[in-house]
Amino acid sequence: MDVKRLAYDFCFNPRHTKWIVPLVVVGDAFLYTEIDWTTYMQQVSLYISGERDYTLIKGSTGPLVYPAAHVYIYTALYYLTDEGRNILLGQVIFAVLYLVTLAVAAMCYRRSGAPPYIFPLLVLSKRLHSVFVLRLFNDCFAALAMWVSILLFQKRKWTAAVVVWSVGVGVKMTLLLLAPAVAVVVILSLPLTRGIELGVISILIQFLLAIPFLQSNPSGYASRAFELTRQFMFKWTVNWRFVGEGIFLSRGFSLSLLAVHISILALFVSKTWLRPSRLSLFGFIQNVICGRQQTVELSDSFIMIVMLTSLAIGMLCARTLHYQFFAYLSWATPFLLWRGVHSLVLTYILWAVQEWAWNKYPSTNASSLVVVLSLAVQVGSNLWSGQCRFDDNKRVKDGKGNIKEHSQ
Repeated sequence: MDVKRLAYDFCFNPRHTKWIVPLVVVGDAFLYTEIDWTTYMQQVSLYISGERDYTLIKGSTGPLVYPAAHVYIYTALYYLTDEGRNILLGQVIFAVLYLVTLAVAAMCYRRSGAPPYIFPLLVLSKRLHSVFVLRLFNDCFAALAMWVSILLFQKRKWTAAVVVWSVGVGVKMTLLLLAPAVAVVVILSLPLTRGIELGVISILIQFLLAIPFLQSNPSGYASRAFELTRQFMFKWTVNWRFVGEGIFLSRGFSLSLLAVHISILALFVSKTWLRPSRLSLFGFIQNVICGRQQTVELSDSFIMIVMLTSLAIGMLCARTLHYQFFAYLSWATPFLLWRGVHSLVLTYILWAVQEWAWNKYPSTNASSLVVVLSLAVQVGSNLWSGQCRFDDNKRVKDGKGNIKEHSQ
């Protein structure tokens, strides 16, 4: 019985994460086993040579379709790796990037009270190692920005969090999927004027990053860096292969996904995300408009769940996912499963099934269906759990800063 009790405590007591996290990070450093950055280097070489028109910056596999921060990061890598030729050094840099991102994600988990049994899942993904160390995708830098911003939000470093998140958007617009969560956390935590100020800062950062390109061809930059109507190739999709190419390429399918995305976000806002305010969506909006806004002291766990559910909703409803998108999802899934299904066994099973699907190359009807269903489970279980169990926040501040205690 003592052994059983000890094993249970080891798996479920968050106090053990203090020493488990360093072991997980160090241990993962020993798990490393056609680098897809040739086009990045070709595009950067054009930028270095003086080209500032985004529509004219191209590589062997296509035009530049990422925002300005991506260009600056890979310009630095261009010089560090002998114009992209020293691939081994590039891999070393990305291995360090991976371990840093892992450490930051683990810190976010610790602050959220995650149990020890969750942490091994942060280091076991074969696909995630491939995305970072074999493919050198820009998503790796965006993923780091995502986790650093979450950690900063948990530490109530509001300006720094918004700045880091916005810079991450400047690397790849995938981080726009977090925009609804950022807005909710800021509006719940801060006065409206402060929230508006942070929103302006996030937009201003995008303009500052893009100045060299906006001076040359502003419409060309906007259409390439933030192209929301891009037509994706069916052969590369990881998530919607099972619907068939005809449906995948149809405008109706795209609009349907957008409608579902907005609907699910509305459900989460009204049913779970606004629950710390103890107000309905209509009541909350009315209070904000009338100047009766109440701010809430959000828990670290609540901030984390809002951010990661916003990410999962966006990925569930994405027109297409490619393998590099796993850089965002892999470290989010263990937390979402823990919060959603509340079972060690189910968490490990569902994690393994998702890992299998993302390691299937090329994707198949079966693997793509599993990708979508896995995301649906993560989103659906957290929507249900958020309505049935809410124990993260008790303190609400009125407009004068006075704290009101609420019973659960």
